[in-house]
Amino acid sequence: MNKVIKICLPIVLAITLAAGAFALVFSAKTQNAAVPQTMQTAVLRQGSSGGEVSEVQRRLKQWGYYKGEVDGIFGEGTRQAVMYFQKKNGLTPDGVVGKSTYAALGMNDSYDVLSAKNDSNYTSSDVYLLAKCIYAEARGESYTGQVAVGAVILNRVKDPAFPNTVAGVIYQKGAFTAVSDGQINLKPDQTAIDAAEDALAGWDPTYGCLYYYNPAVATSAWIFNRETVLTIGKHVFAI
Repeated sequence: MNKVIKICLPIVLAITLAAGAFALVFSAKTQNAAVPQTMQTAVLRQGSSGGEVSEVQRRLKQWGYYKGEVDGIFGEGTRQAVMYFQKKNGLTPDGVVGKSTYAALGMNDSYDVLSAKNDSNYTSSDVYLLAKCIYAEARGESYTGQVAVGAVILNRVKDPAFPNTVAGVIYQKGAFTAVSDGQINLKPDQTAIDAAEDALAGWDPTYGCLYYYNPAVATSAWIFNRETVLTIGKHVFAI
């Protein structure tokens, strides 16, 4: 009888441990499945990247919480800055940008729009930032003209001479007037969001252009030397 007990105990222990491990895995999967995909997209944490991370960094830097580069990458420095901001504003200092932190940052609109559909390799944060730039730079233009501005930004992302992210291109120093004068922070309308999505889906009315300008207000002599491809509305598109 003692021998039987001695043999059975390791087997029972192994079965128990296996069952426990299965339960933990099943529980984790169930918990993840219970979180809506839109909520997972809207929350920014260490490891996140994209346009909304850049906007969080920009605001934190402007207010003195963040000292690093506005690069759209949620690293340790950004996490520490978020925690510092949360402590100062009576929030749980977990270093995660969720709904309450978005609100404290004045970014409720971003949180609401981050559930936008996006089937490409770009994130919903990229869609929204692209829409903000389109709205700021071309809201008075035709729909095709707005898509064209979005296409230029995406063409730069693909070109090795420019940063390789939407946020990097838009926030590149001196690249866009809308960033310099603060209009990038305006809430985009649905037309701008639709134009961003169409540009991301591959519509390029500019046929690969990397530059655009309004000749009536442009002040840089350099831009006039670029090869003109076409004009849409008030904007000249060039390579």
